[in-house]
Amino acid sequence: MCALTLCAAACGHLPGSGDDDPHRKVAGDAVKVGLLLPEKETARYERFDRPVVEEQVKKLTHGKGTVVYANADSSAGKQKAQMDDMIDDNVDTILVDAVDAKAIGPAVGRAKAAGINVIAYDRLAEGPVDGYITFDGELVGQVQGRALMEALGKHADKSSRIVMMNGSPTDPNAALFKKGALAELQDVTIAKSYDTVDWKPENARANMAAAIKSIGARNIAGVYSANDGMAGGIVTALKDAGVTQLPPITGQDAELPAVQRVVAGEQYMTVYKPYRQEAAVAAEMAVKISQGRLIEFDALAMDRAKNASTRDIPSHLVPVRPVMQRTIASTVVKDGIYTVKDICTPAYEAACRTIGLEK
Repeated sequence: MCALTLCAAACGHLPGSGDDDPHRKVAGDAVKVGLLLPEKETARYERFDRPVVEEQVKKLTHGKGTVVYANADSSAGKQKAQMDDMIDDNVDTILVDAVDAKAIGPAVGRAKAAGINVIAYDRLAEGPVDGYITFDGELVGQVQGRALMEALGKHADKSSRIVMMNGSPTDPNAALFKKGALAELQDVTIAKSYDTVDWKPENARANMAAAIKSIGARNIAGVYSANDGMAGGIVTALKDAGVTQLPPITGQDAELPAVQRVVAGEQYMTVYKPYRQEAAVAAEMAVKISQGRLIEFDALAMDRAKNASTRDIPSHLVPVRPVMQRTIASTVVKDGIYTVKDICTPAYEAACRTIGLEK
């Protein structure tokens, strides 16, 4: 299991700046960056990550850099083949958001043997990666768990039964989210806990239906959902069971349907992760390391991570923020992710007025 380990930036030297790595390449502005994203179920990848990386690579290379893009559609085998194609295409650096962090390891090794830099994006891949950029996974889970406890109120105790809908077991981030959440949920009872294959909403819906059958809908005090797509499946399962007063449900990714569910009171919260910031820094890391500007690369990655085979991986952690009814305006609206008009469509106009979210 991949674990993130932080250390003070002042300790030691900048690892890239003094290394003589025969696999590193130096390119001018004609940088070629490979971008491997894991799936399309989560709206952020096509809406934010891909376009921002493409835009930033162009900007940082005076229009001469290119991005070779592929999406794995939740298939680890497909992603390995896509990475092999990028190795054959002789890209300078690959940004990989792994479907399966362990399964992609051998392909990372092949890329490095071919002299291609590899940066783990959003999820820490196995193998000899050169860098890592992500959000603070444990903090995400802590923010979710803390919000759920807030929603349950001061009467929450061991009689309060919680269903945990965790992410995919092949995603190392899912374990970090779960660990962070459990640290906040110690005073309640986890009645059912599921690892949701491929993060798919339909799998979360089926798991939730099983939990309802086992526990009884009226006995579920709250639901920890690791992301928004699964939260949508959970809401559907509860409604299918005839539940009209939904328990508090968490989420992550600040997808538009989830923000609208927060407005309507169907989902208690989601976690806003500044995707544009993550994608922009990832693009800059890819360009700098491709050009051999290693001191600048190291300055972007002052934290450290380790996977099963590589220690002291230069890393960059992006902070996160909770989105609830009272913070929609100060997070996703303020940062230009959505406008009030995007959120407050006719079906949500009345709910928007109720919480003071006006056009």
